[in-house]
Amino acid sequence: MTSSSPPALTPGAVPPQRGVHHDIENIRQIIAATDAPCFVVRTPRGLGACAALPSESPVDVLAYCPPTPPERLGSAEFPRRHGVRQPYMAGAMGGGVASVPLVVALARAGFLASYGAAGVDPARVDEAVGRLRRELPGGSFAVNLHDDARRPDQVETLVELFLRRGVRCVEASAFAQLAPALVRYRAAGLRRDPQGRVLAEHRVVAKVVGVEAAERFLAPAPGPLLGALVARGQLTPEQAELAARVPMADDVTVEVDGAGDACPWAVALPTVLAARDRAQARYGYPEPVGVGVAGGIGTPVAAAAAFHLGVDYVVTGSVNQSCVEAATSDAVKRLLARAGVGSCELAPCATGFEDGAVVPVLRDGTRYSARARRLRQVFLAHEAIHEIAPTERRWLEAQVFGCGLDQAWRRVRDQLGQQDPAALDRAERDPKQTMALLFRWHLARTAGWAVDGDPTHEQDYQIRCGAAMGAFNDWVRGTVLEPLPNRRVAEVARHVMRGAAFHARVAQLRLAGLRLPEVCATYRLSPPARPQDRPATAARNGRTYG
Repeated sequence: MTSSSPPALTPGAVPPQRGVHHDIENIRQIIAATDAPCFVVRTPRGLGACAALPSESPVDVLAYCPPTPPERLGSAEFPRRHGVRQPYMAGAMGGGVASVPLVVALARAGFLASYGAAGVDPARVDEAVGRLRRELPGGSFAVNLHDDARRPDQVETLVELFLRRGVRCVEASAFAQLAPALVRYRAAGLRRDPQGRVLAEHRVVAKVVGVEAAERFLAPAPGPLLGALVARGQLTPEQAELAARVPMADDVTVEVDGAGDACPWAVALPTVLAARDRAQARYGYPEPVGVGVAGGIGTPVAAAAAFHLGVDYVVTGSVNQSCVEAATSDAVKRLLARAGVGSCELAPCATGFEDGAVVPVLRDGTRYSARARRLRQVFLAHEAIHEIAPTERRWLEAQVFGCGLDQAWRRVRDQLGQQDPAALDRAERDPKQTMALLFRWHLARTAGWAVDGDPTHEQDYQIRCGAAMGAFNDWVRGTVLEPLPNRRVAEVARHVMRGAAFHARVAQLRLAGLRLPEVCATYRLSPPARPQDRPATAARNGRTYG
């Protein structure tokens, strides 16, 4: 039996009534009801499926799947450790794009999310943490701690804030080396319980690129760093002693493409999982460090593939940026909703500009990537602003800065005088550094224009985005999640995880030797509601999360 347009299913739904079913639609519903068992059997009528074996007539069981709810994917330790229901995390998007409403919505639905504190003024971070504490009393959330080797004082300022505010979980990103402030945060939350076990009240989820970075977080904090913190009075001797017995991170997220790393999952994940096992054997932790993956998780199939490779949890990023709760402009969300799998490319960014650092950005609909690459070329070709060739200078003044370069530098100098006097001192001694700071200032502005939706700079928006955004758009096309007003982070998370559970079950059946028709092997979303089917109050609902 075939169906040209089968109705949508939600894994976890109640299977059809008891008995063996032979029609394709009921078979599909039995497979999709992941909270219940699934038997594929042979009867005199042919192949069929049921949620419970019939007692009245014998059947040949060809395959069996136990209940496979989303909660059983990955490891049980990640949800238990973080006080959530599912092994799923929404990673931080800098500039506050991963907003308080986004974090709250996911936390209330049983998922972990990280507030995007990178690039946000500490006073705003303080306010955001206060809101999270009020709106999620006792709830679990994370705050991003992003390293900037040129501004170690920023990390120290945020750690002081986290300790004062009682932040229990940080998502540590971009740490090429362990910063003393991060070690202090981790160790300051260590204590013994009445049975003498070490309890880590400050959880760290480390986002890393490559096995070397992962190994730093899989090991305990280095002794010299701990000793220096004790000498400065920032840790007690007991905290330092306990820190030598626990890993630097509770969980390590392998970011496979967020920073331009070309290493695919099939290589990166097994390598880090093996490093985790070596660390566990060496240090004998009471429980192993969790390993997750970020980059490319935009569909249920991608999440299921990651779980199949052995990860403990998955982390989404780009797909959340187009959701209602993300604190970016409607103009950016419209561009994201039109993105395809090939709509992104790597481009220079403000952080690490001098070193050639690149990030994945949306190419279609903006000229950011082309202009950022040209800025990089100008920087490499000249040693000082006054040496820039006339043609390039005219382009910079007319197309990039909208004013003379001397005037633009005065603006940067005034800003640095208030925010980073040390950088200004370095620039006054090094003309090349002056040019770098000028270009970095512009690149940082492009991210702000995108968040604010500045209509005068729409073509210059810097929109961090990976190919997962295009995959997500392909998956939701023609469904209830295609319209932007319907893209709520909790619904996206639920469908990604339910769909992953569905595809995990399909994989089990295929491993048993079954050839499933496409209609039975694909997780489908509901089509968008017709206007006459929508509640009359829907258009007036102004909540930002729910």
